[in-house]
Amino acid sequence: MPDHITSPQNPRIKNLLKLQQKSSERRAQGLTIIEGLRELTIAHGAGVAVPALFVCPELAGAGRQQELRALFGGGATEWFEVSKTVFEKVAYREGSDGVLALAVPPRLTLEELPLPTAPLLLVLEAVEKPGNLGAILRTADAAHATAVIVCDPRTDLFNPNAIRSSIGCSFTVPTIATTRDELLRWCRHHGIRTYAAALTERAVAYTTCNFRGPTALVMGTEADGLTPDLMQACDQTIIIPMRGAIDSLNVSTATAILTFEAVRQREA
Repeated sequence: MPDHITSPQNPRIKNLLKLQQKSSERRAQGLTIIEGLRELTIAHGAGVAVPALFVCPELAGAGRQQELRALFGGGATEWFEVSKTVFEKVAYREGSDGVLALAVPPRLTLEELPLPTAPLLLVLEAVEKPGNLGAILRTADAAHATAVIVCDPRTDLFNPNAIRSSIGCSFTVPTIATTRDELLRWCRHHGIRTYAAALTERAVAYTTCNFRGPTALVMGTEADGLTPDLMQACDQTIIIPMRGAIDSLNVSTATAILTFEAVRQREA
């Protein structure tokens, strides 16, 4: 039978709050938090280890609890029933379905990434908004991109809000943190052509480029774009031509446009 937690002072609840709020705690414990049955099901399908489940029966209902037992009924995952008052304290989304889990995020390096003949990589420099990272991971999953690589990240790759925004695609797409110099060296070694999305005099329209070979689409932050060093080190600078008054798009939208142009070319 599951243990019952009814006090917000319970040590496990206090630890959940630490893991939610502090990336340093997530790194130190090697854990992150997944909220929501859909996200958790995707993570389970990707082989992610789930040491503990926290379920509010009042919010989850019998149906979700039955699905959870089918997924995690083997005994390797601890199960805790949590009162509604306590669950609402640790839930980080509105309208929660009463399911929250501790998960062990995968850690992958560039050297460990298996590469197909013509990889399609999405590279983000200094991404700082978990929502943007999550949206780009959804694009990467939908396009079946090889990996998402983050240079010098300013947010934890497995921030609970990034997982939420990705709807669990944080676990279906290989996601790697590295440095700018390591990325460029690795791309050169593997013959991967780098395309920097930036508004410069030498930029060409993305539709004129050939993305059929080994390709890395390199995106900067919305506030500052790419750093000059990374922009200049890339093989080609590309733009999405703007037809109206605005001169740029949200980074996740721009990434989706470039990614699916690459997919279109590869399928043509």
